[in-house]
Amino acid sequence: MPEDWEHGGFGLYIHWPFCQAKCPYCDFNSHVVAQIDQKAWERSYLSEIDRVGAETKGRILRSVFFGGGTPSLMDPSVVDAILTKVRATWGCANDIEITLEANPTSVEAGRFTSYRNAGVNRVSMGIQALNDTDLKALGRLHSATEAMAAFDIARDVFDRVSFDLIYARQNQTLAGWGQELKQALSMAVDHLSLYQLTIEDGTAFGDRYAIGKLRGLPDDDLAADMYAATQDICEAAGFTSYEVSNHARPGCESIHNQIYWRYGDYAGIGPGAHGRLTLDGQRYATETPLGPTAWLQQVEHAGNGESTRSVLTAEDQRAEMLLMGMRLREGVDLNRFKISQSDSFTNKINNLREIGMVELTENRLQLTAQGRPLLNAVLRTLLAD
Repeated sequence: MPEDWEHGGFGLYIHWPFCQAKCPYCDFNSHVVAQIDQKAWERSYLSEIDRVGAETKGRILRSVFFGGGTPSLMDPSVVDAILTKVRATWGCANDIEITLEANPTSVEAGRFTSYRNAGVNRVSMGIQALNDTDLKALGRLHSATEAMAAFDIARDVFDRVSFDLIYARQNQTLAGWGQELKQALSMAVDHLSLYQLTIEDGTAFGDRYAIGKLRGLPDDDLAADMYAATQDICEAAGFTSYEVSNHARPGCESIHNQIYWRYGDYAGIGPGAHGRLTLDGQRYATETPLGPTAWLQQVEHAGNGESTRSVLTAEDQRAEMLLMGMRLREGVDLNRFKISQSDSFTNKINNLREIGMVELTENRLQLTAQGRPLLNAVLRTLLAD
């Protein structure tokens, strides 16, 4: 009988923690350093793949995702060694998706060709804005012209290219965002990740916001209008909002992200990477040390890059599946974990259906168009004690 994780599949996440500069809005585990011993990182990644591979023998790998940080700062030889080890460790799906995140300042044709030759078949570019004023405000090192040139290089080398844009930025107008989004959709892209700017504690933007120095942010009504316009413009261009913040042409959805959102299994390797692994019928949450040096030294000296491995109870898994799966337009199959058997949960669903937030079809729970921008409120209701 198939295990539950097989509903989502099995993926591998590799975290490269280094960047050229720290963006003021970024709360990811990224670090700026003067020198990187690429061979030391290669050895540790390969060691961890061996360790995780021994625990997950016989699985078919559906995706590899190099995230960061800025993975396009990795030497192509390191990426090649990792993917050679991956192919020797697991069987790979015929349509395996291998994504590498890149920033425009680290893009050049020879480097991208080397990544492609190593096995990378999809690039996700952190462009974030298409005008120089906003790029500077976001702390990005590239210009709009450089972003366009980098995209053209990526498009020449790879069949699949995605890029990120941030909206609801300082002093941004609804009309301005609409024009920018249409420009992005005209660029022969097949996937867009479109995120509203969020102000996180512990970031430079968070510090400025706390003392009243981050001005020009849109109010809630304007941000909601921008979200609605985003959906309308993308749909008109043939891009489906298959997840709350991700839009793609049919067949170009991110396999790796779908593994997360469909609550499959994924191994997380690298500093700050987390994972979900089902072993001997028990699901575990794995975490790794945040500090790059701490992770590297732990792998070298202890032969294990994990900091914790925690058992997930059935209740933990139900909550996580809802948190992840409700982000998808396809929603959640309530037959998994027998979620729908609780009378209180059924009452919550009925109440949300009455106010038009969700719909239930053949025991699959989905957000409605009206409920999608209110995802967090819907989840609070579903997960309340």
